Amino acid sequence: MSLKLVGAALSLVVLACGCSGPPDHGDQRNFVFILVDDLGYMDVGVFNLGSFYETPNIDRLAQSGVRFTSAYAASPVCSPTRASIMTGKNPGRLGTTDWFGAPQPETAAKHWTRDRALLPAPYIDSLPHEETTIAEALSLAGYRTFFAGKWHLGKEGSYPEDHGFEINRGGWERGGPYGGDKYFSPYGNPRLADGPAGEHLPDRLARETAAFVEAASSGEAPFFAFLSFYSVHTPLIGRPDLVEKYEAKPAASDAWGVEGARKVRLVQNHAVYAAMVEAMDSAVGVVLEALETSGAAENTVVIFMSDNGGLSTSEGHPTANVPLRAGKGWIYEGGIREPMIIRAPGAKRGTVVETPVISTDFYPTIIDLAGLEADPAQHADGNSLVGLLFDRDEDSASASAIAEREALFWHYPHYGNQGGSPASAVRSGDWKLVRHYEKGRDELYNLADDLSERNDLASSEPERVATLGNLLDAWIEDVGAKLPSPNPAAAEPQP
Repeated sequence: MSLKLVGAALSLVVLACGCSGPPDHGDQRNFVFILVDDLGYMDVGVFNLGSFYETPNIDRLAQSGVRFTSAYAASPVCSPTRASIMTGKNPGRLGTTDWFGAPQPETAAKHWTRDRALLPAPYIDSLPHEETTIAEALSLAGYRTFFAGKWHLGKEGSYPEDHGFEINRGGWERGGPYGGDKYFSPYGNPRLADGPAGEHLPDRLARETAAFVEAASSGEAPFFAFLSFYSVHTPLIGRPDLVEKYEAKPAASDAWGVEGARKVRLVQNHAVYAAMVEAMDSAVGVVLEALETSGAAENTVVIFMSDNGGLSTSEGHPTANVPLRAGKGWIYEGGIREPMIIRAPGAKRGTVVETPVISTDFYPTIIDLAGLEADPAQHADGNSLVGLLFDRDEDSASASAIAEREALFWHYPHYGNQGGSPASAVRSGDWKLVRHYEKGRDELYNLADDLSERNDLASSEPERVATLGNLLDAWIEDVGAKLPSPNPAAAEPQP
């Protein structure tokens, strides 16, 4: 971190405690953030009572916390959402709009999209060092920091340990467990020592996190643990015993629909994917149990979230997001609406919040719950959620800020591996406008009446389209979001 950023972060601490050094930790809250890769909103039992998958530990977490039913990732793919969590900024503002490793305009000629109508917008393929991450802010406030699992926010030199995490177990540049024996040891991961042959990756990451929690709980400093599962990302590989369990479980027959040029799965019945979901859920249970046995649970905030929607239109089509439309790589609800839970000491328990929230809100929420104050310029696109978590008078300003937020925005000016094309979107109230750059048109949906986004109201609501379109235009200009450009090598349109 630069001296400038160190000074800024130290100023954050001084603002928080009114003194010249780190605050007296006392009963300062700890944090455990659990991020799952590619987990769909409908993949978790408490969000979908008819789910084919079994998630008892996540369901119990929801019963003891607050469940958000209109929670969004800032992007339909992984790296941009992960960057938004770390910085509190929308990928459109940050410039990190695609997964790190996707084609740039100058390399698109070597990509399968080389003859498409548009060149993708340029994007930054590394988490910018000038940003003060949530880990850096907490570290400079005296927190111990730990990361386990998928990072995918830059190559060596931009790993978790380069952005505020004291300990890194398994985070590097790859977006999936593609080395070694993949989801089983040996892992072929330079930031994760191999375990015994056949050791299962989600369990290993959970045990690493649990060990950190138990050790940190006996110390004087508060802690921030970020468990970022590689699960349930491809490759689709499950524990054999769990695969056998779900192969024997009654399930609906295959059913398929069409999304763009891709087929889309309409039912959940994939035994291997179900095994991956359950193994991940069991790993969550390992961490929650460690919080209980260490005595840290009563003073620890637990956050659960996914980085984008479930994979339904490619790469094995392992899950179905119905009634949500499409999935990962698409800016429809199936690609961006996520299962989100927050359990905080003294907060509401077993309650449901329908207010729309987004992944940029985590940064200011954590800072708020830690008793710190941050420069709003850092978490420029997030609002603290404490007003939705507590019924305290002192949180009324936070509740008002969320209630009065005019809109949420998404910007994915790229062709997705899953079939999606360059698009942006804005949600204001129940209304959502989706802008397709290749088609040159806007779609309009009322999510209260049409959660599946099947009834395009653009032609019958021209004034609303204009209002939301102008709102999106102004936001794109304000944050300096990059747009796709015409592709001079585009194939001739078919007659």
